[in-house]
Amino acid sequence: MAIIKNISILGSTGSVGTQTLEVVRANPERYRVVALTGQSNDELLIRQSLEFHPELVVITDEGKYLKVKEALSGKGIRVITGEASLVEAAALTSAHMVLTAVVGSAGLRPTIAAIEAGKDIALANKETLVVAGELITALAKKHAVKIIPVDSEHSAIFQCLVGEEEHSLEKIYLTASGGPFRGKDREFLAGVTKAQALKHPNWVMGAKITIDSASMMNKGLEVIEAKWLFGLAADQIDVIVHPQSIVHSIAQFKDGSMKAQMGLPDMKLPIHYALAYPERVDTKFPRFNFLDYPELTFFPPDPVSFRNLDIAFQAMRKGGNMPCIVNAANEVVVNAFLQDRLGFLEMSDVIERCMSEVPFIGEPGLVNYLETDEHTRIFARQLVTK
Repeated sequence: MAIIKNISILGSTGSVGTQTLEVVRANPERYRVVALTGQSNDELLIRQSLEFHPELVVITDEGKYLKVKEALSGKGIRVITGEASLVEAAALTSAHMVLTAVVGSAGLRPTIAAIEAGKDIALANKETLVVAGELITALAKKHAVKIIPVDSEHSAIFQCLVGEEEHSLEKIYLTASGGPFRGKDREFLAGVTKAQALKHPNWVMGAKITIDSASMMNKGLEVIEAKWLFGLAADQIDVIVHPQSIVHSIAQFKDGSMKAQMGLPDMKLPIHYALAYPERVDTKFPRFNFLDYPELTFFPPDPVSFRNLDIAFQAMRKGGNMPCIVNAANEVVVNAFLQDRLGFLEMSDVIERCMSEVPFIGEPGLVNYLETDEHTRIFARQLVTK
């Protein structure tokens, strides 16, 4: 009989969080939820808490705290609030694993707290490694903590490397669907709306990551994340557009052979793999049928129309706090685009201005990352306002 694994879910009300709870719901003999956190969706957080009965619930929006606390009163569930409360949930003593699915750089401090508390990490918050990859990977090594990626592309590479010798990897290919604007030129992109950008052809995701996918910044952030997850140099990472989203990514080895991880585009698959690792557990998910996909196609990305991918590669090669600058600026511009305050192509313009004008630090520590993040956001907001 499987040993029950206790899981803290940071960001349980978001897309990855809700799908993680679907996996837990289908496997009650394997997983127990000990902490749930949400930002502002109090009603969903309350429903989740009443169903899964965690030890701890966090609502980071302090204005929603009393409503959540009263709804869960007498249920034996402790409710806390505030940004610092995420750190407490991440380091909860009873948790064996922490799934980090909060959006953006807000995942940095909780992830550090979880690693320092010796918790294995199911990582769905790519921004943590983008912002401070060197720091996070060093901490994980120091505390003997496993970081198991939940992004479908990184999960694919992770799975391809299981059983392989160390240093046998030559190169990886991260696949990209191309998003809703694949094949469109800059003239078309100049006039796209958020409603168009939010219609991803293959994946159901939150608003921020869906816009990132449309602009190719999501793939750029994944490139930086892959560098740290797999210890790669820039020339060992390539991106190919694969509209069907069946081949989730490819590992190429030093003898020239290649492995691809394939499956239907369903985030519950990499979530399930991360939670169960190192086991593979039976699921009732739909199976892929080759006859339903007689053609799997691949194309190079368009760096002229979609500048964000090249921006991310530039930041990765520069190193230091440059990826942190790119990430912070991107979070600001995506928010502005979703509020109809910035055009689709203007997002890249603002990011590039931040890269050139926010002070560069070659060997940053945690304080430097946090200061860079704050400085970049202030500057990016000023540019958006202008």
